[in-house]
Amino acid sequence: MKTIIRTAALAAALAAAGGAVAQEKINLAIGTGGTGGVYYPLGGGIAAVLSKYVPGMQATAEVTGGSVDNLKLIGSGKPYIALSMADAGQDAYRGEQKFQGNKVPVRTLMVAYPNRMHVVSIEGKGVAKMADLKGKRVSTGSPGSATEVMAFRLIEAAGLDRDRDMKRERLGVAESVNALKDGKIDAFFWVGGLPTAAVTDLASTPGVKIKMVDHADAVAAMNKKYGQLYTEDVIPKDTYRGMDADNKIASVWNILVANENLSNEAAYNIVKTIFDKRDELIAVHKEAANFKLENQKASASPIPYHPGAIKYYNEKGVKLQ
Repeated sequence: MKTIIRTAALAAALAAAGGAVAQEKINLAIGTGGTGGVYYPLGGGIAAVLSKYVPGMQATAEVTGGSVDNLKLIGSGKPYIALSMADAGQDAYRGEQKFQGNKVPVRTLMVAYPNRMHVVSIEGKGVAKMADLKGKRVSTGSPGSATEVMAFRLIEAAGLDRDRDMKRERLGVAESVNALKDGKIDAFFWVGGLPTAAVTDLASTPGVKIKMVDHADAVAAMNKKYGQLYTEDVIPKDTYRGMDADNKIASVWNILVANENLSNEAAYNIVKTIFDKRDELIAVHKEAANFKLENQKASASPIPYHPGAIKYYNEKGVKLQ
């Protein structure tokens, strides 16, 4: 009888402990990007729905330098999830490029939306094609951003040298727009969703006519060197005021990532809530309309999916393993 009582007491204690784990508070930070891009408002929307609908979870969006900085935050082991471009994510997972010798134990939560490379100038700067960047003052993105990673790869694929052929600045998209308006640069690179608020601001400036530089013909060379990460895409001509035609560009997927040590329960709840409350996120930014189950494929991200995310997708009939 004593053994039965002790066993019952132990079972009760374990049940109570399990209840305590289920109610554990999670303070989660979301790595986004600069305030002029899409990561920040979208990350803010994700933080809002997670805080509202996941019991015990409080999430906040943080302004960061972008994908590279976000992946370093993931590598810190602190409670972060983050948006990143797939190419920067691959580098972090493999310990290459800016993560040389420092592999990040990163896992995919979801494939989010395509990030479009913008090569932007304005009329009067003499920039109509990639070759025209030679001898110009060009911003290639802020330090710690995947814009810089992809810009360097595009410049190389276009047959230019990023150091010898141009005077480079390292500015975020909002700062790049201001520098272009002020005549301090001639063009800038930016990888983002559509529309990007800062580029919309530039295109809507009185007396300014935007020039979007085609570069889709460089995609094959980029993929040959770095893997099948990039696709030929377009920015439709009605995206920004003053565009004369569709802009032929390179794009890369954005992914939402976490450290592998994020609990399966938390990962599951994060992914489930994002899909359940997708309409609320679309109201924040229309790129959330690209949050689709059919985009969740093992081949769509160079980083393995988190087991908690896999559980959700399996429930929805999406097989990732």
